[in-house]
Amino acid sequence: MRVIVTGGTGLIGKELVKELSANGHEVVVLSRSPESKRVPCDAKLVKWDAESAEGWQKWVEESEAIVNLAGENIAGKGLIPDRWTPSKKSRILNSRLKAGEAVNEAIESADDKPRVLIQASAIGYYGTGGEEVTEADPPGGGFLGETARKWEGVTRPVEKMGVRRAVIRTGIVLSSEGGVLPRLQLPYKFFLGGPMGTGRQWYSWIHLGDEVRAIRFLLENEKAEGPFNLTAPNQKRNNQFVRELGKVMGRPSYLRVPGFLFRSLLGEAAKLVLEGQKVRPERLEELGFEFNYPVLSSALEDLLG
Repeated sequence: MRVIVTGGTGLIGKELVKELSANGHEVVVLSRSPESKRVPCDAKLVKWDAESAEGWQKWVEESEAIVNLAGENIAGKGLIPDRWTPSKKSRILNSRLKAGEAVNEAIESADDKPRVLIQASAIGYYGTGGEEVTEADPPGGGFLGETARKWEGVTRPVEKMGVRRAVIRTGIVLSSEGGVLPRLQLPYKFFLGGPMGTGRQWYSWIHLGDEVRAIRFLLENEKAEGPFNLTAPNQKRNNQFVRELGKVMGRPSYLRVPGFLFRSLLGEAAKLVLEGQKVRPERLEELGFEFNYPVLSSALEDLLG
């Protein structure tokens, strides 16, 4: 099938383009600056403004699926996460809502509509806490919970247009190419690694390879509708996570970093490090998806070994 991908030049998007292309799908990647971007394989780059259907409407008429991954990076792209200033929060939320509204507009205007939309979201939907949650649990509060709830809701209108919609609530994506893992690795390179804050916060992670395989699985499975948690089945607390990271890197993991240091450096964004949620991929497993990396040690060895 032909698949349109928004956010296709990001960490997940680039790998998804490879996954889809390798499995026989034709991919169209939407980008605000296609002249300065590169995409893998033979995917086509098409310009869009991330706010309307202008310039890419014709591709919707000729495509069977859309994967909407667009949105401001919630932690930034540097080794130190961005602080959540009021302007950063506004960009995070508005970029998601405007991209979703553009997708709605494009689908509504199409005579021949796509069969399926994969809508991105995040496990921040559940808020933070120590109790295990599944897709049946309600949204949590705070900035992350409110953002994810609105993000998911923005493309809900396409369901009334006859489009199958699956929402992916993604966990901590592990990749050697970017995201959280290089940030976690950095202190270990200087033998300064260890738990963060109490170390008891849950890290619900997923290998990037399983992330994009799961997205393709949901695209191709006609039964896939509604929310799906994209996390590995074996979550870890932070102290367990960093211990395994240190083992794979051949470094000790004993230097605990107090929570107040993260709060003074990152402000409210310290929640990304110091708080978490234990999220089970119940509906994904019920549909029969099989993880290549269900265990953290094997995921880290694959990425870092």
